Amino acid sequence: MLDLPRTGQTLSAGQRLIAVIIPARDEAAVIGESVSSLLRQNGSASIHIFVADDNSIDGTAAAAHQAAASNLRSDALTVIPGQPLPPGWSGKLWAVQQGIEQALLLQPQFLLLTDADIQHSPENVASLVALAEREGYDLVSFMVKLHCSSVAEKLLIPAFVFFFFMLYPPPWIRDSRRKTAGAAGGCILIRPEALARAGGIAAIRNEIIDDCALAAAVKRSGGKVWLGLTSETRSLRAYISFAEIERMIARTAFNQLRHSAWLLAGALAGLALMFIVPVGLLFSGLWPLGAGAYLLMSIAYLPLVRFYGLNALWTLTLPLAAAFYMWATLHSAVKYRSGCGGEWKGRAQDAAGSP
Repeated sequence: MLDLPRTGQTLSAGQRLIAVIIPARDEAAVIGESVSSLLRQNGSASIHIFVADDNSIDGTAAAAHQAAASNLRSDALTVIPGQPLPPGWSGKLWAVQQGIEQALLLQPQFLLLTDADIQHSPENVASLVALAEREGYDLVSFMVKLHCSSVAEKLLIPAFVFFFFMLYPPPWIRDSRRKTAGAAGGCILIRPEALARAGGIAAIRNEIIDDCALAAAVKRSGGKVWLGLTSETRSLRAYISFAEIERMIARTAFNQLRHSAWLLAGALAGLALMFIVPVGLLFSGLWPLGAGAYLLMSIAYLPLVRFYGLNALWTLTLPLAAAFYMWATLHSAVKYRSGCGGEWKGRAQDAAGSP
């Protein structure tokens, strides 16, 4: 039986308790940095971390314990051994569910859902809480700064964020009159009561794009949702090669299109029209139109290129990135049909014929 966590301190009147949930499967290389960064947060909130160890074989639990001990905060960490995966659940969400069940015993004011590879800035939790409390948001989420060092990352990671915000414009997410809802799974702060109104994690238990599914569930149940970008909190997970990034995209792209061949065709046509056709027009009699379209897409892309500290000339590579994403999206559909969709750490979680 799992002992109830002990925070090691008595909360003063008005002091917030933040319960952090980290689902982890073979994350020994990065989870220590993540745990340490959470234990070094500034602000008045008390933090307790729940690591839901999803049957790791690389010493993930030991790495988490070592990080807590190194920060003299062993009392602020609970590691939960993962239970067998029940039918109808994705591995990550089952781990999250187990963490939340234990976290709620502490009656926290907020739950922070994060990933094992996220290194949180010292002000990150306080900033999230301030955003939630100032405007009454039920769910606030930061798109953290992704790893961007290799050639493949420089070409494709800023483009990934660019395309993400095209699908999920933050002003639309904040607007209660619109159905659009999105979040970034590496950093989500949510009120427990809002999670309960949305049906809990069980309501999205088999979703592959679980962060946006959670945001949509919260918004449908009347909650307020906020999504923004941060440069201070970052992901430690590197995607060094083009193949690694292709696998990352192919894992979820066809699921995002609701497994629809028509939506797939529309998405590919849309990407081609916006980002590939202007290049073709440069070599035709309509080259002024192509040049104008290329200039506009480069201007739109420039803020994210600058956000990642890259030379402005990288804006010219957006059509190449779009072509790569078109291929990865098509490959995602093929993987789904072959029974290998949603593949992550040895599990295929999105395949034709699956629930």
